[in-house]
Amino acid sequence: MTTLVDEDYIKVIVFKLADKEYAIPVSNVQGIEKLMHITRVPKAEKYVKGVINLRGVVTPIIDLRERFGLPSSTYVDSTRIIIVTLENMEVGFVVDSANDVIDIPVSSIENQPNVVGSVADDFISGVAKLENRLLILLHLDKVLNPENE
Repeated sequence: MTTLVDEDYIKVIVFKLADKEYAIPVSNVQGIEKLMHITRVPKAEKYVKGVINLRGVVTPIIDLRERFGLPSSTYVDSTRIIIVTLENMEVGFVVDSANDVIDIPVSSIENQPNVVGSVADDFISGVAKLENRLLILLHLDKVLNPENE
């Protein structure tokens, strides 16, 4: 990962999906929004929920539970949309909750294990072990690539 705070830490946003904690680099996050009206888009992939108008920018919304093949869940007060930018593309990820921003020591990050659960290995760039927490680090370019089905 290249978004280092200094040479020893990486700053990430931590969010939850189906009782597991995931992390994405803060440098890719534009904001965290409460759930708002999502306009459906015809013939889109099932995990593409539609688009929102966020401060004048039409932003596609992806439900990460469906993208990862996890059981779907009803949206509740804690449901959030994390606005992510990657290579001039802005996308919103629907997540169960967005917990916090933390610095992860680079030394605590291990390569992805062969089996992490139900999330496809391709979507995972590594796993960070922190005291009593296990954070799954996402490979954003692969999550956003429709060829990784």
